[in-house]
Amino acid sequence: MTDYSDEEQRILSYLRESAARGEQYFRAKNIADAIGLSSKQVGVRLPHLAEKSDDVDIEKWGRARSTTWKVTLS
Repeated sequence: MTDYSDEEQRILSYLRESAARGEQYFRAKNIADAIGLSSKQVGVRLPHLAEKSDDVDIEKWGRARSTTWKVTLS
């Protein structure tokens, strides 16, 4: 099993709970606001979590003013 840092665990937990409620699209700023991290802390970790996570699919979806991430449960 992959080891996750405290910040990564918090991000994944938030994404799992939100995806289970039907949310699919996220921005780092919104995740950061919800879990008490900076948007930079979240934005740097999301690409790594996309590769590491087995139970959550994280896909870079679109880029307007900031990157949007599509999240689905595996």
